[in-house]
Amino acid sequence: MKAKMTVNKAFEIGKIDPRIYGSFLEHMGRAVYSGIYEPGHKTADSGGFRDDVKELVRELNVPIIRYPGGNFLSGYNWEDGIGPAESRPKKLDLAWKTVETNEVGLHEFVNWANEVGAETNMAVNLGTRGPDEARNIVEYCNHPGGSYWSDLRRKNGAEAPFKIKTWCLGNEMDGSWQIGSKTAEEYGRAACETAKVMKWVDPEIELVVCGSSGAGMPTFAAWEATVLEHTYEHVDYLSLHSYYGNQKNDVANYLAFSVGMDRFIKSVTAICDYIKAKKKSDKVMYLSFDEWNIWYHSNEQDSKNEPWQQSPPILEDIYNFEDALLLGCLLITLLKNSDRVKIACLAQLVNVIAPIMTEKGGDSWRQATFYPFALTSKHGRGTVLRHNLNVPAYDCDDFKDVPFVESVAIHNESEIVIFAVNRSADERVEFSAELQGFSPVGIAEFSEISGHDVKQTNTKNACPVAPKSSDAASVNGNRVTAGLNPLSWNMIRVGVAESEAE
Repeated sequence: MKAKMTVNKAFEIGKIDPRIYGSFLEHMGRAVYSGIYEPGHKTADSGGFRDDVKELVRELNVPIIRYPGGNFLSGYNWEDGIGPAESRPKKLDLAWKTVETNEVGLHEFVNWANEVGAETNMAVNLGTRGPDEARNIVEYCNHPGGSYWSDLRRKNGAEAPFKIKTWCLGNEMDGSWQIGSKTAEEYGRAACETAKVMKWVDPEIELVVCGSSGAGMPTFAAWEATVLEHTYEHVDYLSLHSYYGNQKNDVANYLAFSVGMDRFIKSVTAICDYIKAKKKSDKVMYLSFDEWNIWYHSNEQDSKNEPWQQSPPILEDIYNFEDALLLGCLLITLLKNSDRVKIACLAQLVNVIAPIMTEKGGDSWRQATFYPFALTSKHGRGTVLRHNLNVPAYDCDDFKDVPFVESVAIHNESEIVIFAVNRSADERVEFSAELQGFSPVGIAEFSEISGHDVKQTNTKNACPVAPKSSDAASVNGNRVTAGLNPLSWNMIRVGVAESEAE
């Protein structure tokens, strides 16, 4: 099978916002406790945070982390997580039916995020709370001093403000499972008034307003339009959430789900532009895909959990090779929509549907999905080029005309980086890319993840689902050629110089 990509230096989709490689940590399961935080662990620092996990998070190169939820958010009082840790209350978390100790709170998380090189994407509770609590936390975090809340922050040990830039206005507020769920009108009004007072406290912040909880919700589309009617002038991003799973155990169908993600993004973009036109506005509404991942392996196990435990194992999906391939396709889809998707948060970061797993008191390791994310985050920086791809397509249960190759090309300073997934289970793809406006000077790297059984997983003892180098790529003139093995994730880095004839 052959696939021919054509790109031209003059035709761009958009510059990649590094926050597209964001992640998410919620107070649920073992994401925080025995995930990032485990006092007494052999690698724990003086604050109780695991250094082995910090190193893996740094390897993922995550620039922003959404916190503290998730469903947990809609019943959370942020004040419970400040002040002396020994004085903080233990409370029932109704979202996940667990006990929250509040050992890790606002200061601890912000300091940890800074250590791993990430900004905090802070979320405010619009389930049980509202504008007053939201303006107070902005004052606490971002105001220099001389007011009640900012001086309390200083008293609690943070003389300098946290300067948190990005804030989420609640979580999945159209979901019946959400504490304080609302109609679109109710949420739109609440979000509008909350946004106003938060920006009055700090005009420099950016706000993410909740879209519906997914494209399959009965509220979808009408919810987005109504919420934006109320908030368009006051917010900067609209959120999208979507999870994917191979419940049909059909790899061809499963790997096509990135087509559904692309349609979802374009549908939400159209809604945003409709409201822009209706309001006769010059403002572009950008998107925050602040929950996305693969989630289905752990559902049966989670149904057996006893309520009111402290940090029980929840949503601990063990990912396999086919999951790594789909995650690569989903990342490519986010990049191809980088003109509108500026923030995206892989949900989540540690233990809970995560690329990083830990053993309480023991080791940490990289799941199969770790590597496509880490390498894309490291090398997928710069400008996404618009490309044409000629490749055969297939039909499956949920989608028609699915290209056998999912691909994207990025101009990153002195190189072109091509990410490509071969969806075919039995055919090698002879891939070529014509780089118009560039003069390729050689292959800097060709890495692939291939050759595994689709159910192969990584464990603490062995990580077979990992990238390996390949020599099956070459340059001839302005054309790059490479062999993409059946069912493979591929990264081709091509050194380039600007062509004299553009």
